[in-house]
Amino acid sequence: MPLKTPFKIGSLELPSNVFCAPLAGCSDLPFRQMTTGYKPGLVYCEMVKIDALIRHDPHTYRLLDYTRGMHPIGAQLCGSKPHIAKEAAKIVEDLGFDIIDFNCGCPVDKVTKDGSGSGMLKNLKLMGETLSAIVSAVKIPVTIKIRAGWDEKSLVGPQVVKIAEEAGAKAIAIHGRTREQAYKGSANWGWIKECKEAASNILVIGNGDLFNAEAVCKMFQETGCDAVLLARGTFGAPWIIEDVYRKLEGLEEKIRSPLDYKEALLTHFDAILNYHTPRKVMMDMRRVGCWYLKKGQGTKKLRESLNRSASLDEMRHLILDYPWHETQFIPSLSDDNSSEEESC
Repeated sequence: MPLKTPFKIGSLELPSNVFCAPLAGCSDLPFRQMTTGYKPGLVYCEMVKIDALIRHDPHTYRLLDYTRGMHPIGAQLCGSKPHIAKEAAKIVEDLGFDIIDFNCGCPVDKVTKDGSGSGMLKNLKLMGETLSAIVSAVKIPVTIKIRAGWDEKSLVGPQVVKIAEEAGAKAIAIHGRTREQAYKGSANWGWIKECKEAASNILVIGNGDLFNAEAVCKMFQETGCDAVLLARGTFGAPWIIEDVYRKLEGLEEKIRSPLDYKEALLTHFDAILNYHTPRKVMMDMRRVGCWYLKKGQGTKKLRESLNRSASLDEMRHLILDYPWHETQFIPSLSDDNSSEEESC
């Protein structure tokens, strides 16, 4: 049975093998308050750079904010300097995190320019050294997240699996795209399967194009992966975790009503309001509102009105006064690859 409750990564026992990915620029504290309400096996904070962490940069530390109820929780480190990776890992462990992930998958130029993120896919020796440094510094489990390769001419997934095993990592998450693909095209789950077949004693976590419970079931079946990492599928649908559990347990699908979307959007609004400055709330709600409303037929006017709102009160009234009973939500409308926000 694909669903495992509980599920172990090293010495860490987790509620399940359905995880929520670190999402740069997205999975802040309010976002995680929404997803953890549906009890994922593990949730990650946004990726942080090891250089900024050891400088004790306040913004970087804020990315690692979490509440007691968010355990088990992971931190994701990104960098290409083994000599400071140890210090960064120890800082994270001392902050109370349950697990550390080493990012070797982020494709954006500002990350890869110094060899970090998916830049590590071009320097496997450095990747192994940095991962080993992190593992040696802490007692909590360490995992690694990669893309299948820099491009289709340099697929290195199975090779990295062996490097990760030798370094002492307990799990490896495979995003079924190359760095060259960025966030375009479809994820190739066959590359995840190849990594699973190459693994001897490391767990393999599948990631990429998991927009609904059916896709999660299909990934488990096609790849044999040990766990899954949900990313864009959580945008505007934090309940996807519950949907996955129900599907894997053979239970009837739970249909979400327009009022469910309304209440979730308002709850997310309040969570953002309680955490960020008013200006940041205004900016975030334009994006968050789109996440929840993009699956609704006839919601374009509300999305546009939220984008033009001049105050937080106006935003709230727009949501409260909208005729939700006249709207139909079609979950399949979210199953696209157009967004450039993705798990690194």
